[in-house]
Amino acid sequence: MIVAIAILAAVAVTTLLTFSRFAKSTAWRATVTPLASIIGSGFLICGPLLAREFGSAAILAMAALLAIAYAVGAVIRFNIIHVENIAPKLSLNDPMAWAMRAAQVMLAIAYAVSVAYYLKLLAEFTMKPLGITAEWHGLVANIVVTVIILLLTTLTFSGDIRKIEHAAHASVSVKLGIIAGLLAGLGVWWATRTGAPLDLPPTRLSWSGIPMLLGLLITVQGFETSRYMGDSYDQATRVKTMRYAQWLSSAIYLAFLALLTPFLSQAQHAEGVAGILDIMELVAPALGIFVLIGAVSSQLSAAIADSIGSGGLMVEVSRRKLGVREAFITASALSIAVVWLTDPFSV
Repeated sequence: MIVAIAILAAVAVTTLLTFSRFAKSTAWRATVTPLASIIGSGFLICGPLLAREFGSAAILAMAALLAIAYAVGAVIRFNIIHVENIAPKLSLNDPMAWAMRAAQVMLAIAYAVSVAYYLKLLAEFTMKPLGITAEWHGLVANIVVTVIILLLTTLTFSGDIRKIEHAAHASVSVKLGIIAGLLAGLGVWWATRTGAPLDLPPTRLSWSGIPMLLGLLITVQGFETSRYMGDSYDQATRVKTMRYAQWLSSAIYLAFLALLTPFLSQAQHAEGVAGILDIMELVAPALGIFVLIGAVSSQLSAAIADSIGSGGLMVEVSRRKLGVREAFITASALSIAVVWLTDPFSV
């Protein structure tokens, strides 16, 4: 029954977010990109990491982390409303202009690394069952990542981001459907085991957990991509939909962690996505497939979202001398350079 309900929930949500009138609305289209970037595979790994560090207080730590992220989002929203209007008027020698350019260069590098990392992780994940020998593994993974980046870049050759947004929408629809299925499966497990004792780890609260908590901020950020979508959406829309993306992602993170409560003792010993895979198979063996699909779709959608953010950033850095197509080509070249000249996992 758990698997059947999980499949129904996944299909229903994916269908709704793909074919409904709501899915075609401007508000949802503008929400998808920051949402895709926020919900990478972080929603799968945060639970085990927080359970290990904070024990049964993991959900409180998650709430604190999301509150910090929302405060950072408020700063970005302030910049959308106020700084965007000032920036084009600044002279090249203005100290604020120099500070902005320095920050933009650093962010461009960060986006390039992020896209390379997400896609390299996706390639490694999908290649694992193929049994490719170790000596060819790295080369094949780099080729796969390069091909994906080039395919995404070709979607911008029309001169706008609509086609690449469609790719983001498709991957996010699948990802949210999978998440809905996982939540439904966990919810049914809860409902059918009322009154069963919970084996919770002890609560652990200490100052030493703060650095780890702040380090996890990277798993709940990504909303800043709204800042660089000005060619497609006005300021009011981007501010509003960034909030929507943060609200929805926060609800998903908290719901997932809350429903994992009976498994926190196992979760604190889990390692990454593989650990969550083991936990979900305790609920129902077939739910492991949901975790695998969720992990792959999360990496792809996050990479697409960061590509959109990176392209928009390049347009702004060039003071609009680059069009969308040229900006994406430049951003893609940076990501490909990261793939071939460095190890994205180490970076």
